[in-house]
Amino acid sequence: MSDEQRWNTAAGIRSIELGDLRVSYVPDGVVGLKPRGWFQETTEDDWREHARHLGETGHLVASIGGLLVERGSRAVLIDAGFGPSAFPDDPQNPIIGAIRGRDLLDNLGKLGRAPDEIEAVAITHLHTDHIGWVHHGAFPTARLLVSEQEWQRRDEHAPDVTDEMLDRMGAQVETVHDGQEIFPGVRARHSFGHTPGHTSYTITSGGQRLIVIGDALHSAVQIGNPTWPVWIDTDRAEAIRSRLDLVRELREPNTIGFGIHFADVQFGRAIAESDTTRWEPLP
Repeated sequence: MSDEQRWNTAAGIRSIELGDLRVSYVPDGVVGLKPRGWFQETTEDDWREHARHLGETGHLVASIGGLLVERGSRAVLIDAGFGPSAFPDDPQNPIIGAIRGRDLLDNLGKLGRAPDEIEAVAITHLHTDHIGWVHHGAFPTARLLVSEQEWQRRDEHAPDVTDEMLDRMGAQVETVHDGQEIFPGVRARHSFGHTPGHTSYTITSGGQRLIVIGDALHSAVQIGNPTWPVWIDTDRAEAIRSRLDLVRELREPNTIGFGIHFADVQFGRAIAESDTTRWEPLP
């Protein structure tokens, strides 16, 4: 695959070493985001300028999966994909195209981990493409970590998240607060706005820091355009503030970002250039 293709291709398994931690993207599937529906204030000119992010269908290619963090025999997973489901593109839907999951457990196995070896699944937020396998019961022995505010306000869930899904998760849920260490070197970080209690995670080891962005940003195109409003954000002003804060932090030395939906350029660095910021993917 060429470097240019990575901007509009679904990601495969990729691992990096961070001090004594091994961090791996675990693919589950992919969803197409319709660019002028998802970013409703953008123009045709915007997407001619950023055409590298669009796949063959003209949609943003958004990978779906989880992030496995391992330290010796211990492991946690951040987010849990879409699950064993798929839906075709509905031409009448101006926002979201085709979506599918199904691959996370197989890919976890390729990385040498069984579901019962995952001690916790840290959920960035309660959307179906992040809680898929947990509400299907694939991690029955894992603690499910959700920010206190996100869980308290779960009755405000998205239309495709049902009460039944959340009820199935409930017995395993433990709420976490801003700054809490959930695993050696892994701390919760509030980044509200996309949802009422959206949480990013900061992983620090070996003098390096990795920021797990979650859905505070959905595409690498937002690194240079963090003020674009996003259709699905529950509090758009707060979401923009969170994006601006994250982009500022991502520009700091020894900092790597992980954007779960960033096609095949999920691991990268934010590089400041004159009056903008660009995303530089890791090899």
